Amino acid sequence: MTGADFILGILAVATLALIAVVVRRPEAAATVGGRIAAFAALFALPGLVLLGGTVRHYEQAKTTTFCLSCHLMEPWRQSLRIDDPRFLPAAHYQNRRVPVDRACYTCHTNYTMFGGVDDKLRGVRHVWHAVWGTASDPVRLYEPFENGACLACHQGSRSYEEHAAHARFLADLRDGTRSCVMCHNLAHETAQLDRYPLLDPGRLP
Repeated sequence: MTGADFILGILAVATLALIAVVVRRPEAAATVGGRIAAFAALFALPGLVLLGGTVRHYEQAKTTTFCLSCHLMEPWRQSLRIDDPRFLPAAHYQNRRVPVDRACYTCHTNYTMFGGVDDKLRGVRHVWHAVWGTASDPVRLYEPFENGACLACHQGSRSYEEHAAHARFLADLRDGTRSCVMCHNLAHETAQLDRYPLLDPGRLP
């Protein structure tokens, strides 16, 4: 349990205790102190708990563990074990080119002004489809993969920008007229995992 979880727990207990007092002794609300306690119990403290829980979940939803916790995502978990450097997700994950605790979020975030909000809304859609059994099989992206996810890390890197192929098409890659996945087209390949060697789980980050 983190410190934030502990504080949220204390706030929740305090909220329930105050609500119990207000319900059992409504006459206490006749005094100024009672009104303050009633306001705190019914509005202020629940609002703080809701806000804190939302922030806590927002951060938790960025983790690789959260993304891969759904059974539908098991093939994607396995794909991170592909023992072949041509496969971008596996190579990035195994070599820590992305933060391993936020690997999914790092590559599948829309790096626009409100990209984080858009990602969370898409995440709610994922949960909705998973709960109601309407998820696509296999799971597909809602939108084509955007270069911005790659350029957020690689743009400005000397080894990236001086690479012959990248230097030739850098302007096209930046404005999106050419897609990174046109060349780097080996991604998760979840439908064909049995065809590729998989790294022992004990050797993963």
